[in-house]
Amino acid sequence: MRRIEALRVLAEHTADVPLVVTCAATSRELAAVADRPNHLYLLDSMGLAGSVATGVALGLPGTRVVAVEGDGSLFMNPNVLPTGGFLRPANLAMVLLDNGVYGSTGNLPTYAAQVDLGALAEASGWSVRRAATPAELGLELARMLTTDGPAFLHARIEPGNAADVPKLLEDPVILGRRFHDWLASQ
Repeated sequence: MRRIEALRVLAEHTADVPLVVTCAATSRELAAVADRPNHLYLLDSMGLAGSVATGVALGLPGTRVVAVEGDGSLFMNPNVLPTGGFLRPANLAMVLLDNGVYGSTGNLPTYAAQVDLGALAEASGWSVRRAATPAELGLELARMLTTDGPAFLHARIEPGNAADVPKLLEDPVILGRRFHDWLASQ
């Protein structure tokens, strides 16, 4: 499964869910698939999608919140896993798109070949699901969105970025305000 395929599945299941998205190619590709006000693209903030989503989940306990991370980004801030496991927000979910490389910086390998981030999440107190195909991702995502968290979906994807996806050049302040306004309208 390619990242863009995984993001299409995510977009189908999260039209009404706050979605905090990691930087670079993941944000660009999701914006190309479905740019919505419930998406908070963390441009130039590698490793912080899980932390921001945890804060949103704690601030909005009745609202399911989903973080979308890449393995490279999660390796930048693995502390979010024990933090989420300790705080245990029932409404927090994280989808890890694990391609084993830093996809936005020339496909240099991450530690994912030797470190199982799903096992790390489980050891930190998250319930963990796994997926390797779009069908499995859709099924596990639907289950995860109705299960108390913190919930972690480890999705294996192929390395590589989608072709001809435009850069996401929106001002991060405007993106943040759009997300805030969407949350306030719910």
